[in-house]
Amino acid sequence: MNTERLIAFTQLLVRTPSLSGQEKNVVELILAEMRDLGFDRVWANANGSAIGVIQGARPGKTILLDAHCDHVGIAAGSKWTRYPFGAQIANGFIYGRATADMKGALAAMLYGAASVDRARIAGQIVVSATVLEEVMEGVSLRTVMDEVKPDFVVIGEATELNLNRGGRGRAEIHLETLGKPAHSSSPQLGVNAVLAMMQAINAIEQTPVAGDELLGDALMVLTDIISDPYPGYSVIPSRCRVTYDRRLLPGETPESVLSALPVAAKIAQGEHATYTGQTLRGAKFFPAWIFPEDHSLVQNALRGLRDAGLNPRIGAYRFCTNAAYSAGIARVPTIGFGPAREGDAHVVDERIGIDDLIAAARGYRGIIQATLGESS
Repeated sequence: MNTERLIAFTQLLVRTPSLSGQEKNVVELILAEMRDLGFDRVWANANGSAIGVIQGARPGKTILLDAHCDHVGIAAGSKWTRYPFGAQIANGFIYGRATADMKGALAAMLYGAASVDRARIAGQIVVSATVLEEVMEGVSLRTVMDEVKPDFVVIGEATELNLNRGGRGRAEIHLETLGKPAHSSSPQLGVNAVLAMMQAINAIEQTPVAGDELLGDALMVLTDIISDPYPGYSVIPSRCRVTYDRRLLPGETPESVLSALPVAAKIAQGEHATYTGQTLRGAKFFPAWIFPEDHSLVQNALRGLRDAGLNPRIGAYRFCTNAAYSAGIARVPTIGFGPAREGDAHVVDERIGIDDLIAAARGYRGIIQATLGESS
């Protein structure tokens, strides 16, 4: 494996901004790199996700390695010590937006897959760089899976080079109160929607949530509140809406989540345009998932990572990933493995360790070989 080229390609990806819905330039780079690395088939699907296939020597099952290629923006007022899209190397790290979440893992997937000995593989390896993950987890992965129909999925989100067999899901919940407008000098003539919302929020904040030994607690976090009219000049607000981020546990459904709330609420609906002009729509409910530790994919991946010289622990994601679709909805056996930590995502001076980047590429190769190889 050409590690210098892996590092340089990671830098090139980071130097190419790709906000959600604006991934075209980075997808073109990924497709070109897949071709240069010798992938057998390479294309971008209707939504703009990049897909590359490597054929093994014999027929067999399909393993899909997925990494999203969009990233969050640079928060207003945040102070970076290095240019966010400079991909500067210092102290053994590459710095820049999306190094950890997750262009480093994406580059490692490409190079790890390309370094596999095809003569020892039965089946096919697919690598996808999916769009719009940051705004709707799993929705664009669904279209990739519809095309390649994988038997196994590897999600490349950060695990600190450990092996994840589950992950929390996410729901976006909207709650609205309606009041009656009046002049703020005569508040008794109106009904203040914000005050009504404060009562609802207080009730929600006192509602207990469940927990899971592996995944932790199901969280209910207030992330947004807005009143109408806004700005409210001398007027009693007649409408107020809040957004909650609800972290999900396995088995939870939209119905079970909403029925547990002490007030009426609804699951938000998402609608986002891809850079190709397609529109992805759906409820913002992305299920949690978990597979048993003795599942064959988990055990094969564990063996492959150890063969690659790693010593992974088995755990689970606390955040939501594209596995919400592959595992939570489609029920395709799925694991998570990637460089960096969950806490490295979306932060100022985001970075990835170069040693971890190289180790991740070896790890992806090990997972593929243990899953599709002769001894699997």
